Amino acid sequence: MDAPGPWGSGPFTLVEGFSSWEAEIAIIEAEPFTCTWLPTNLPRSDRVVLEANPDHWNKERGPRLEKVVFRNDVGPAEALGLVCDAEGEVDIVTEVSPADAGRVRDSDHANLVTIDAMRVVSGLINRNSAPLDDVRVRKALNLAVDRDRLVREVFFGYAHPVAAMAPPYSWESPDDLEPYPHDPEEGKRLLAEAGWPPDRALRLATTGDVEAVARYLAESFGESLGIGVDLVTIPDENLVAAQRALVEKKLPVPFDVLVHAWFDLAAGYPPAVIHREYFHSGGAFRAGPVLPEFEDLMGRSVVETDPEKLGDLGKELDRLVYDEALNVFLCCPQALVAVNKHVDFTGHAATLELAETEVDEGHWSRRGGG
Repeated sequence: MDAPGPWGSGPFTLVEGFSSWEAEIAIIEAEPFTCTWLPTNLPRSDRVVLEANPDHWNKERGPRLEKVVFRNDVGPAEALGLVCDAEGEVDIVTEVSPADAGRVRDSDHANLVTIDAMRVVSGLINRNSAPLDDVRVRKALNLAVDRDRLVREVFFGYAHPVAAMAPPYSWESPDDLEPYPHDPEEGKRLLAEAGWPPDRALRLATTGDVEAVARYLAESFGESLGIGVDLVTIPDENLVAAQRALVEKKLPVPFDVLVHAWFDLAAGYPPAVIHREYFHSGGAFRAGPVLPEFEDLMGRSVVETDPEKLGDLGKELDRLVYDEALNVFLCCPQALVAVNKHVDFTGHAATLELAETEVDEGHWSRRGGG
């Protein structure tokens, strides 16, 4: 949206400002033509104002607010202070850091809303060459990680350990699948059995947003498996170029494991957005050969219309990914939102929606006839 609307038929209408998205194309395959879009910029005005759409079809749902103002001129730290320590400036702050959750919980003005979001953090494994093309090595990397400790120390408890790539609360997560145990001795045995070179350091890469996870993994791999780890953080200014290299697959991948965060925007069928992007022949993040069994399962899921059968296919996909240890499976972080105590906010697993949001009589906008 690069100009005021009205846009669409949703519960709100854009009346001031803009929030847009700039991207460039990255070609995955020429024949058949397959591509994805790489975000390069997110231009937005200092204020984006939405007003209630009185013609919205679902009146039971909302909207329940007359106006919503997004303030893009306030940084995360300042916004958190305004919702926790004062009233009248900011009512909702999204994407609160787990490290700041305690401040929100202790606030006199705000509540912490936790959402089991459709997002996952994992280690993307480069399976293009030895020794990472050996499933024993990939399983060893998974056995090196204490996921409970990761959740406790890096995410301050605001995450769920995950067995594979499907969030454990999604309907495609197999009921009988448990996360790889933390078993350093078995990991060392598998690594030795696979012939990991004694002087070979693991090349671990990360982006800035998940650097704390990467540092935890580097420590885990070193302590649990007794191998060296070379950790490289990709600077923000090099991120688009690095993403293009990964997506277009024209150059050798310069890492063994890339710590990576991803999400399911639709929340309807995680394999379509999560598993597909990592492991399908047309997946943007695939860093290894195509697996025929995965292609077959994904192809069947594309044409399946029966919800129960579709769920079963999703479980098969997640189990296959687990058995082959295609990634280093880590956790699903919760989305954390700081909300004014007089605001009734409904969190959603995949998107930020405000149709059901409302304020009570104690809200600053309603006190004293304001």
